[in-house]
Amino acid sequence: MSRAVSHTGFHIAKIPRRYAPVVFALLMASGMSGLLSATLTLMNTGLDAGFPARWAHAWGAAFSIAFPLVTVLAPRVRKLVERITE
Repeated sequence: MSRAVSHTGFHIAKIPRRYAPVVFALLMASGMSGLLSATLTLMNTGLDAGFPARWAHAWGAAFSIAFPLVTVLAPRVRKLVERITE
């Protein structure tokens, strides 16, 4: 069951902890693919009226690769970090 949290008057429904790996992957993949696709689209094609459409297309392609990769790689990377750090 979700709980509501209020820090500044806004109530945010919390997602159950069992979904944390999927939420992490969704947020990480969205942020990374969004920023990288925007940067590369801007560098390669410039900023003009068609930029938002080109970026949306690039972001869709990047996210479709990033989300499954983060979902699969994140647990392995966490384990590796645990093994190589004190």
